[in-house]
Amino acid sequence: MTVLAERPPAIEAITGVAPGGPDGDRPRPLRRRDLDDNLSLAGAALGSLAFTWLLYYQFLPLSGVVGFVLAWYAAFLAFYAAVTWQSHPWTVVKDRLMGTVVTAGAVVVGGGLVWTIVTTFWNGFDAFTHPNFFTTSMAGVRTNAAFTQGGILHALVGSGIEIGIAVAIALPLGLGTAVYMSEVGGRFAVVVRTVVEAMTALPDLVAGLFIYTTLVVGLRLGRTGLAAALAIAITMLPIIARSAEVVLRVVPGGLREAGSALGASQWQTVWRVVLPTARPGLATALILGIARGIGETAPVLIVSGLSTFTNADPVHNPMASLPLFAYFAVRSPEKAYITRGYAAASVLLAVVLVLFVVVRLLARQRKATSR
Repeated sequence: MTVLAERPPAIEAITGVAPGGPDGDRPRPLRRRDLDDNLSLAGAALGSLAFTWLLYYQFLPLSGVVGFVLAWYAAFLAFYAAVTWQSHPWTVVKDRLMGTVVTAGAVVVGGGLVWTIVTTFWNGFDAFTHPNFFTTSMAGVRTNAAFTQGGILHALVGSGIEIGIAVAIALPLGLGTAVYMSEVGGRFAVVVRTVVEAMTALPDLVAGLFIYTTLVVGLRLGRTGLAAALAIAITMLPIIARSAEVVLRVVPGGLREAGSALGASQWQTVWRVVLPTARPGLATALILGIARGIGETAPVLIVSGLSTFTNADPVHNPMASLPLFAYFAVRSPEKAYITRGYAAASVLLAVVLVLFVVVRLLARQRKATSR
């Protein structure tokens, strides 16, 4: 006697595919698209565009590009849902709508990033194409001078010195904090983790005000590059500590147990086993901290004044940096100086993009090593 297994009605209700259909008893994949689906998408886009144009500009007293795009997108969702519903079950309609919403969000974010990069480089193109832009400073150069005069050498040197000092302070403190939270533990580690997480959300302006009140005003350190480096170190410290802690927690516990079994102490195991194993991830944490600190403007604006000459002494006189130079340049009424500000921002943007590319490469290398 043969027993025929009946298909549960719940599956048919969910998928909308009846037994014996073109796909048999298998539900249709939601992401499979054919020519009819592509034409439905194109027709909904064109139809909603025409409908929105008539309604927005011909029948209603409305104007504005942003409002038109938002109204078009809302009409497109309605048109697309109606067209898809004619030939697909409601499950497919919801899947297509959610896919459209998510794709639109990705396009907005990616488009905003591309627009920012292209606009910044385009507005500063006339300045950074001259070699002297990287080899000279603005000392004795007027703000409306030709692009063949002056450059950002003083800002490059200042940013390099400030980031170097900040890394020398934040790296050992952040790494030590991460080791304490992941390897030592205890009740106080919970308190330290809470403080680090709170510092991650700390506004950059607060870090600048803290250094200004304690060192610049209280200890009369003056508005120098050292004060700016200390403020940058405060913003870098929680990023390095949290990222390094996550990396150390990924290290397999079997390596720690093997070190202990060989007679090594806990600190010898951490120093000789855990840290070398997590070296690519720790480098990633450091680069993320540098990418965060190199673009800081608010704390540097408070604790370090702008200068037009190259100053390599971090404890005397104001020291310029790329974010500070770009900030003051774009606020100038002179068009040439504004272009120099965009060029400085382009250099800063290129540095940050390179750092994040290095982070991605290191992360890929870490995944390949773990496999």
